[in-house]
Amino acid sequence: MSVKIKIKVGDLSLDGELYDTPSGRAILDILPLEADGLSWGTEIYFPIKLDLPLEEDAREKVKPGELGYWPPGKAFCLFFGSGEGDEEFQAASKVNIIGRIKGDPKVLAKVEIPAKIVISRA
Repeated sequence: MSVKIKIKVGDLSLDGELYDTPSGRAILDILPLEADGLSWGTEIYFPIKLDLPLEEDAREKVKPGELGYWPPGKAFCLFFGSGEGDEEFQAASKVNIIGRIKGDPKVLAKVEIPAKIVISRA
């Protein structure tokens, strides 16, 4: 079962969901989150106050629209990708996949970073 969330990045508002995983549940418990987002390639990320382990199914290949928790940086990640389709691309290192953005994540490519990010329950 997943939980609906709201994702605000600057003036942009997106719907999303957090999955029922150990990292997803831990993040759900500390919502709302508010931070200044940074960017790396085709991802926006920000540090959060959780120190979670790498999960068994963590991976480096991610798809546009996936949400992740990156243990080395203790960061929440929004992967928006580039190009067409649902191609996979390389994250900095393995991430726990914790949810997804509903709709077109590529709109995040237009956001000027740094930008204020707020993640809350829908």
